[in-house]
Amino acid sequence: MKKSGSPSSRIPAGAPGHPRTGAENRRAAPPRKGPDREPRGEGRQAGRGEERRADRYDEPKPRAPRGAATLGSRVAFVYEDEDLVAVDKPSGLAVISPEGSRARALYDIVTEHIQARNPKGRAAVVHRIDRDTSGILVFAKNARAKQALMASWDDLVLERRYVALVEGLFSGEAGVFDSWLAENRGGEVYETEPRAPGAKRAVTRWKLLASGNGASLVELDLETGRKHQIRVQLAGAGHPICGDERYGRARDLIGRLGLHAVGLVLTHPFTKKRLELDSAAPPEFAEALREARSPGRPGPRRDEGPAPRGAKEGSPSGRKPGAPRAEAAAAPRAKNPAPPRGTAKPAPRRDKRDSGKPTRE
Repeated sequence: MKKSGSPSSRIPAGAPGHPRTGAENRRAAPPRKGPDREPRGEGRQAGRGEERRADRYDEPKPRAPRGAATLGSRVAFVYEDEDLVAVDKPSGLAVISPEGSRARALYDIVTEHIQARNPKGRAAVVHRIDRDTSGILVFAKNARAKQALMASWDDLVLERRYVALVEGLFSGEAGVFDSWLAENRGGEVYETEPRAPGAKRAVTRWKLLASGNGASLVELDLETGRKHQIRVQLAGAGHPICGDERYGRARDLIGRLGLHAVGLVLTHPFTKKRLELDSAAPPEFAEALREARSPGRPGPRRDEGPAPRGAKEGSPSGRKPGAPRAEAAAAPRAKNPAPPRGTAKPAPRRDKRDSGKPTRE
């Protein structure tokens, strides 16, 4: 009797169960795709090299959180030249992402705008405003401009104007906040005694624009630029900014912090020309005053509102370049003005005087 052959002789080649079929299929199977299968060779080594670089823009961008794209589309570029770029920042967008965060910030948006023309370009932060504050902000476009602005910022900046929607009705038309501010270890700023350890003097001139619905619209002109200067001084005067949960916890009339940087006037560090950068206050600031107003009560005085959005070189009508500000000169320089009436309690003074390095508002 003939012995039966091997299993391969009994099963035709290529048929299911043939011992060579599995090996051939394994050799012929295409390579797996996906993030868990990295390509080998020079491509993989180049990828690892990019990961080791400190340049954050070489890393893959994370998916933007809901609402980030909307905020980015609302960033308006109001002025730009070879050295500077000025933007109108929306409320809710941070200037720089917090440490450890990959969230998209204004810095990223401005850098992408610069790199559209200069792939090696990068924005440089020279001053900041809070995340929930909106309005004018200036970036340097190169290291030379950053150094020039940072070295002489206080001399180059001629005017910093804000408009705030605050709680309560002011009793006067204009005045001066002149106090000393310090910062504790938690990053909270508070008013303290003059020349206290770690404290710095903060001076803000204010002018009432309109009032109604238990709130006031105030224009503020900064003489100094301390961290949270406007927010702390208004809260200390009994008029916290609407929507400010950190200082004063006033009513939230507009769904955001009621603070907007309407104007920045500065001397160009290289051309020495006077740049006037303006952004109109959001319309909801004035609309909040009209709600629940009696029919015979006058509305906000629009003739005193901020200038329309845009940028221009030169000087405003009636003022010569380099001349002192007329509004600031007209306001009395009282050292301790009587605090205006308001419905909210002033921010309490603290005995603990932990100092911190203040940054410009």
